[in-house]
Amino acid sequence: MELKITCIPGDGIGPEIVAEAKKVLNVVADKFGHTMRYTDILMGGASIDVHGVPLTDEAIETARSADAVLMGSIGGDTTTSPWYKLPPNLRPEAGLLGIRKALNLFANLRPAVLYGELRGACPLKEEISAAGFDMIIVRELTGGLYFGDRKTTEENGVRKAVDTLVYDENEIRRIAVKGFEIAGKRWKKVTSVDKANVLDSSRLWRSVVEEVAKDYPDVTLEHMLVDNCAMQLVKDPAQFDVILTENMFGDILSDEASMVTGSIGMLASASLNDTKFGLYEPSHGSAPDIAGKDVANPIATVLSAAMMLRYSFDLDREADAVENAVKQVLQDGYRTVDILSDGCKRVGCKQMGDLLAERIR
Repeated sequence: MELKITCIPGDGIGPEIVAEAKKVLNVVADKFGHTMRYTDILMGGASIDVHGVPLTDEAIETARSADAVLMGSIGGDTTTSPWYKLPPNLRPEAGLLGIRKALNLFANLRPAVLYGELRGACPLKEEISAAGFDMIIVRELTGGLYFGDRKTTEENGVRKAVDTLVYDENEIRRIAVKGFEIAGKRWKKVTSVDKANVLDSSRLWRSVVEEVAKDYPDVTLEHMLVDNCAMQLVKDPAQFDVILTENMFGDILSDEASMVTGSIGMLASASLNDTKFGLYEPSHGSAPDIAGKDVANPIATVLSAAMMLRYSFDLDREADAVENAVKQVLQDGYRTVDILSDGCKRVGCKQMGDLLAERIR
């Protein structure tokens, strides 16, 4: 099988971690008889430096012509980088919002897994972390408050800001379908998160999700208010399978879920459209302070590549091989500095990539 992948190395540690993900994917291709076709494009600060904008039309078209996109990270130090002296629409993060919109990437998948070997890094009490957890947050990504009309005005000498939260039933239905489909391949439970006791948009959300649930009788649906969900994530994370929610709530809850795993350097993510196409990236940022030092953790990017194999190419065996390699390396005691603990062997970014590749061979 030929896999056409557009890569966005990006900024900071991005080029380093994407290089290790490619290393792992190449070994997968050799073992399982596939061909990888990579094309690199610029986005974020790297694009600003060359083109003056965080994302060009040509880059979008290159991404669109591929089967999937694998991204490292974008952005820099917001206090010192000249990128952040530019208007907001020309800053690195505008490129990410732009590509999501241009490619209709409406579904964000953010797994949060507590590996047994890393339970000591979990900030929760031992009796909670001992149970472990393996959840995935399915977040609507192109609607809601972040994409609604906004304005700032002054009335009678008083400044006033307005942000508009809008969802229609079709936007809700398509993300709900994704959530139920994913739950059907896991433990068949969806927790739909909203604020239906206050917001009209959440009441519509709840109504449409209940309609979709009728098409998935083998999946259990529960509703949970967002404030309660935030509490439950630190009280009993093991209860969750698929958390389905809108854009802003998903943004906040996925960051909370990432931190209870103990290291954001372990967490993958995917953004999908209504076909098999997706953009895959680690959940962490560009970490400019450690860029070029060979200390970054590439595992989140490697696991993002595994998600790409699973969701864009339906290559479950290959995805399992990558995920099992991560587990084996952790069991063997190898750690990058962000997850290092007593008795473990410290390795750099490149060596971690080598170890993962060896386990797949």
